[in-house]
Amino acid sequence: MTTTLSSTTTSTLTTSTRTAAQAFGAAASRVWPAALLLVVVLVLWEAAVVVFGVSSFVIAKPTEIAAELVTGWSILGPATWITAAEVILGFLISVVVGIALALVIVRFEWVERAVYPLIVLFQVVPKVALAPIFILWFGYSMVPKLVLIVVMAFFPITINMVLGLKRIEEDHLLLMRSVGSSRNQILFQVQLPMSLPNLFAGIRIAITLAVIGAVVAEFAGSQNGLGYLIQFASTQLDTPMMFAALVVVSVLGLICYYAIDLVELIVARAFPHIATDDEQR
Repeated sequence: MTTTLSSTTTSTLTTSTRTAAQAFGAAASRVWPAALLLVVVLVLWEAAVVVFGVSSFVIAKPTEIAAELVTGWSILGPATWITAAEVILGFLISVVVGIALALVIVRFEWVERAVYPLIVLFQVVPKVALAPIFILWFGYSMVPKLVLIVVMAFFPITINMVLGLKRIEEDHLLLMRSVGSSRNQILFQVQLPMSLPNLFAGIRIAITLAVIGAVVAEFAGSQNGLGYLIQFASTQLDTPMMFAALVVVSVLGLICYYAIDLVELIVARAFPHIATDDEQR
């Protein structure tokens, strides 16, 4: 009995180790091409600046940017937290607004006919031009930054979710109607779960737009944040600091993007009958 239990435990540990190794290998196979390309680009960048004698006022070398990230982190760190807070809060508001608007559009046909064209028309307006207007209306607090982020980020969520809510097969609708389901029951019990792949496709786009919106809002009027730091460094001709802030913004965007990937994976396990984009890849 003891021998059997021991062999079972060993077999389980071996299987778990093998599964973990396979997962690590799969992750590494997806990461190393991008990492290798990044290293090559950085080496060529460094070499080109040195060979052609380009001034650091024009373009900083990667080594100078790395040094600035270390020595200037006392400035970059607080600015990063401020921008990250704006991005996360604005993004969460965008998700709520985008989902609510999509549900209302699909639930009430007259809302779709009245509001949908206006939403599309509003997206044509350059968002950079809206930033000074929002600052004029709401002042220099966090509010105009959040408003700009929401204005930029809610659109892909709404559009993609509307498409997902409408893509339900007619057979499912007929089955739900045959058992006496109301429109609200069909919407929340069938259409909403089936729209999750489209919803996450829109959310992925929205999180990148949220980062852009935060930086643009800080450009327009702010006394803190990474956008303000980039603008201030440009006035001081501090090119290494500008590039260092850009690197931090890019890393922040990547972290947010892959955080959405993780959330999507968790949701996919909660709804195994729905094929998400991650499962399709």
